[in-house]
Amino acid sequence: MSDGGSDTARAADPPAASARKFDRSIVEGPIGPAVWKLAWPTMLQNIIAGLQGIIDHAMVGHFVGYTGNAAIGVSWQIILVVIVFLSSMFTGMAVLVARFAGANEPDKVNRVVYQAFVTAITLAIVLAMVGYLAAPALLNLVNAAPEVRAEALPFLRTMFVGVFGMMMFFMLSGAFRAAGDPHTPLKLGLMMTGLTIAFNVILIPLFGTVGAAYGTIASSSIVAVYGLWRMARPESVVHFARGMDRTLDFTIIRSLFRFGLPTGVQGIAMNIGGVFLLRFIGSLEHSAAAQAAYAVGYTELFSLITWTSVGLMGASATIAGQNLGAGNPERAVEGVRVASLIGLGVAACVGAMFLLIPGPLLSIFGMTDPFARSIGRELLAYLSVSGLFITVALSYTGGLQGTGDTRSPLYISIVSQIILPLGICGILQAMGALTPAAIWIAILVGHITRCSLSVGRFRQQKWRSIQVDIDASHA
Repeated sequence: MSDGGSDTARAADPPAASARKFDRSIVEGPIGPAVWKLAWPTMLQNIIAGLQGIIDHAMVGHFVGYTGNAAIGVSWQIILVVIVFLSSMFTGMAVLVARFAGANEPDKVNRVVYQAFVTAITLAIVLAMVGYLAAPALLNLVNAAPEVRAEALPFLRTMFVGVFGMMMFFMLSGAFRAAGDPHTPLKLGLMMTGLTIAFNVILIPLFGTVGAAYGTIASSSIVAVYGLWRMARPESVVHFARGMDRTLDFTIIRSLFRFGLPTGVQGIAMNIGGVFLLRFIGSLEHSAAAQAAYAVGYTELFSLITWTSVGLMGASATIAGQNLGAGNPERAVEGVRVASLIGLGVAACVGAMFLLIPGPLLSIFGMTDPFARSIGRELLAYLSVSGLFITVALSYTGGLQGTGDTRSPLYISIVSQIILPLGICGILQAMGALTPAAIWIAILVGHITRCSLSVGRFRQQKWRSIQVDIDASHA
C-alpha cells in the first residue's frame, strides 16, 4: 500500500486507518448497490443544480423578458467552452484518484489532489483576465442579436471575473467523488444551490440579468472556501495534512494534463458545436425567439436529463477506474452497464414530461411569445427522444474516461457533435432549407451517433492495458 513515503508519514497515517478511508464496496460485493451508492448523490446534486438554473431563467424571464433568457443561454454556452477546457485536468485528477483509491493508496490520492488544487488557482486567475477582455468578441462569434448582446455582455464578464469559485467547486466535487465519497459533493452542491437561489431572489429584481451572475459567484465562492476547509479535516477521504509536501510536482501535473487534455478538447468540441449551432439559430428569421427556445428547452429543461446523465458519467468513471485499479475489469464493465440502465429510466420519465406537458414547462420561464412557444414545443418533442441516447452515451463515456481512455471520447465528440450536426445545418442553409426543426433533427442525429460510437468503443475493452502511476515524481 505504501508508495515510498517516510516512516514518520506512515506512523501518522497507519495502514489500518488508511484502509478504512476508502469505501471498499465499490470494488467488492454486489455491483448494483455499489453503482447506485455512487450515482444517486451525484444525480440528485445535478438535478438540483439544473433546477437552480431553471429558477434563474424563470426569474430572469419574468423580470427581464425572453431576451434575458437568451442572454444567459448564449453566455453559458461560451463560458462552458472555456471552463470545460481549463478544468479538463480535473478529469485527469479523477483518473489518477480513482486508480489509487481502488488500489488503496491514500498518500498518492492526496498528492494528486493538492497538485490539481494549485494548478486550478493559476488557471482561474488567467481565465478571469482573458475572459473579461475577450467577452465582446466571443458574443460576436455566436451572432447574438443586439438586444441579447446588451444583456449578455455584463453577465459574461462578471462570470469570468468570478470563475474561481466554480473551478474550485468542480475540483472538490471531482476529487471526493473519484475517491468514493459522493456525499460530500452532494452537500457542497446543495449548499451552493440554496445560496444561489437566495442571492438571486434578491439580486435579479435589483440588477436584472447580471444579478444572476452575482448570485452564482457569491454562492460558489462561499462553497469553495467551505469545501477546502472540509478537505483539511483529518477524517476527510481526501486530506490536505498540515505537514504534507506543498512543492510543485511537475510529474503529477503532467499526468493531470496527459489524461485531462483530451477531455478538455472534447469539451471544446461539444461546446464549440453548440456555439456554431447558435450561429445557425441566429441566422433564422426570428432569431431571438429561436435562441430563447433553445436556451429554455435545451440549456435548461434538457438539463434534467443531461445533468442527471453527467452524474451517472461520474459514477461510471469512479466504478470503472477503481475496479481497474483493484484488478477487477469485468466488474468495471458491469458497473457501466448498470449506470446506463439507470440513465435510461430517468430519461424516459423526463422525456414523457416533454411530450405531455410542454406548454406548462415553457410557461415556467415566462415564455409567452406565441412564436417562441411554438418553437419550444417542437424542440422538446425532439429532445424527448434525444435524451435516451445521450444518457447511454454519457454513461459509457464515463467508463472510458475513468479507465484512462480519454482520447476515444474526444474523437467520438468531434464526429458526433461537430461534423454531423453542423454539416447537416450547413448543407441545409446553403440550400435555403434551414428551419428550427432541421436544427433539432441535427442535434438528435449527433446524439444517436455519439451513443453508438461510445458503447462500441467501450466494449472493445482496450482500456484494460492503460497504465497509471506517479512514482517517478518521488523517485
